[in-house]
Amino acid sequence: MTVRLNRRHILKGASSLLAAATLGGLVDRNAKAATPSASRDRALIQPPASASIDQCLQAAVDDGTVAGVVAMGATEQGLVYAGARGRANAASGEAMSPDTVFWLLSMTKAITATACMQLVEQGRLRLEQAAGEILPQLKSPQILDGFDASGRPRLRPARNAITVRHLLTHTSGFTYSIWSDSLSRYEKVTGMPDIGASMNGAFTAPLEFEPGERWEYGISMDWVGKLVEAVADQSLEVYFREHIFEPLGMSNTGFLISSAQKRRVATMHKRHADGSLAPEPFEINQRPEFFMGGGGLFSTPRDYMAFLQMLVNNGAYRGARILRTDTVETMFRNHIGDLQVSEMKTAQPTWSHSFEQFPGKPHKWGLSFDINSQPGPHGRSAGSASWAGLLNTYFWVDPVKRVAGSLFTQMLPFYDARVVSLYGQFEQALYDSLRRT
Repeated sequence: MTVRLNRRHILKGASSLLAAATLGGLVDRNAKAATPSASRDRALIQPPASASIDQCLQAAVDDGTVAGVVAMGATEQGLVYAGARGRANAASGEAMSPDTVFWLLSMTKAITATACMQLVEQGRLRLEQAAGEILPQLKSPQILDGFDASGRPRLRPARNAITVRHLLTHTSGFTYSIWSDSLSRYEKVTGMPDIGASMNGAFTAPLEFEPGERWEYGISMDWVGKLVEAVADQSLEVYFREHIFEPLGMSNTGFLISSAQKRRVATMHKRHADGSLAPEPFEINQRPEFFMGGGGLFSTPRDYMAFLQMLVNNGAYRGARILRTDTVETMFRNHIGDLQVSEMKTAQPTWSHSFEQFPGKPHKWGLSFDINSQPGPHGRSAGSASWAGLLNTYFWVDPVKRVAGSLFTQMLPFYDARVVSLYGQFEQALYDSLRRT
């Protein structure tokens, strides 16, 4: 895989890979901490209703769409489906399972937004508050205004202040170099590290537009992580553990991975031009200068489903209330007004294809999710929340039908067309199975 060196050094040879398993009905609704040895209850969708989902996942492994995959679904009644196929470790032949460890990358953002909204509930943060009141680095942001004849960047002061809401909604002006030619060029010219390196130098990035004037995906949620740390006076690793992970029983989720967890990490694969998949090393920096609220977490599908079930249940799960009901409802509303979520055009095809979840249809941004304004093509209701992680992990939460689903693979480039098709097939099959159950 050809990648830029300032990313390559953080993709240290991580992991294990994926082997055949069928877990199409396993669930843990009562255990305090989800571990590979924990007892399991039966899922609500049983054969033959679950057969179509099982077949969908198996076909994806058989035809080389994925090396391995985990799919999970839940309603407010509990976990309804948990299935896995493929290999989790190429060397050992270990089976892929809901307890395999994955790098979440941008699926971290929903957790960081949850932490931020806890502080909003407590009155310690306000959505319209200027972020510079808490983080002095954001008091006088600079906007990248092109490059001069010698190739050096031109900067000018921003007119608008960056608010907490701007950061939560990707309307702050901050971008990602993966989907920005200008920021990619800026990194090369200045030597600024990419945010994925977890180095504080990445926070010197300029804005690309005036705060509040458009939507563009970027490092805003990493700044939200900094806000949470400053207000709570705790690192994100500690805050998340105490206020989200422990209450939800998410014992396999965090920024720093243990030796035992590392042995269970799914190996990342790369899709080659001929359609084949080959293992590639990948690991988030384990000696970070900051905890990356926009993409630094690892987790398991079972753990992440506990988080999604909390959202399906209006902020409460396993006897723990993480968010108030009205807060969850607020997070699922449009927070960008007349602005539109737009296609993320790739600037680095090795890492990502261009990304557009709902081509040709309006969609908005909540706190912090993509919100489809019309019913989705595979079953989800209008007003559902969804997002994804760079290594082709995906989730949605349907607040109308009270359904959540997730699909976990571990491969590049992002938004792989075959995996996206599999994601849609799983979603359709899940809703169909629920109707038949």
